[in-house]
Amino acid sequence: MLDDLDRALIHALHVAGRAPFSRIAAALGVSSQTIARRYRRLREVASLRVVGLADPHRAGQTQWLVRMTAAAGSAEDLAHALARRPDTSWVKLTSGGTDIVAIIHAPTDAPGNSLLLRDIPRTNTVTAVSAHCLLHIYLGGPTNWRRSASTLDEEQQRMLRSDEATGTAYVPVPRQLTDADADLLVALQKDGRASHAELAQATGWSPVTVARRLADLRAGGALFFDVEVDAGLFGANTRALLWMSVSPARLDHVATALAGHDELAFVAATTGPANLVAQALCSDPADLHRYLTRRLGSLDAIHTLETSPVLRNVKAASPVITDLARIRRAVPASRVRP
Repeated sequence: MLDDLDRALIHALHVAGRAPFSRIAAALGVSSQTIARRYRRLREVASLRVVGLADPHRAGQTQWLVRMTAAAGSAEDLAHALARRPDTSWVKLTSGGTDIVAIIHAPTDAPGNSLLLRDIPRTNTVTAVSAHCLLHIYLGGPTNWRRSASTLDEEQQRMLRSDEATGTAYVPVPRQLTDADADLLVALQKDGRASHAELAQATGWSPVTVARRLADLRAGGALFFDVEVDAGLFGANTRALLWMSVSPARLDHVATALAGHDELAFVAATTGPANLVAQALCSDPADLHRYLTRRLGSLDAIHTLETSPVLRNVKAASPVITDLARIRRAVPASRVRP
């Protein structure tokens, strides 16, 4: 489990993912060396990673939540094959280990997505598939799971958000993402804390240009930073996807209420018979049962509920897989075209 300093550091990264260790140390009241050591250790033992992600709408992307059922013995290989693709994120093995849930990112203006229309239907181990367009995300993305970001007080968060003086009069101008930002986004998806010099090397820009472009994209909400960390270290050992059917007139009200629940890390309106989906992170099955019966059960606008246990997270928020060699060794042959 995490100690108080670990939790404070993770919360600090949620608040300001690219803040220098010196600023985090000042807010937490410890030395920069201590923060650097803790950060390196958490990367090793808690899979901690800061990633820079584009806002899907501003990037011209539509997100599809895809549910697949695979033949016995093939689901894990299929999940890893999906994880290797750059157009997927949040790949999960669910239910009895034969179901896979993944988010697929597709250009909004494209006539069709090859993975949705061609590759998955041609995969002979897939026995059932359904695709649900994510219409609106109420919790997730830039909005953090409360139990991983509940340690710092308002003053500490203010210190982290305060930009250090740069000696220049440059004021960020909100801008949209363009094709020229592709290399920058790939580098940030690998490491959201990469230095300006490292990002300059990846993009061919100067460090000054990188700094200004980052400031512009963040000012316009086109770019945000997420923190990936093992939720089990926060005591969330039972995880489940909740598929709900809600009256359309009450959908916004129910989704907004669910977004305030500490047990949930993701809430989104979607297409399909289940028009609201959420991810629950609970301590154990009894804790999940209490949440379903006492909190969700009190919302009469929820007509149906399907609970799908999450057995394993194969891929997290970033479309980039950083340990591709390990996955290729584990899965010698892809079941879905790369």
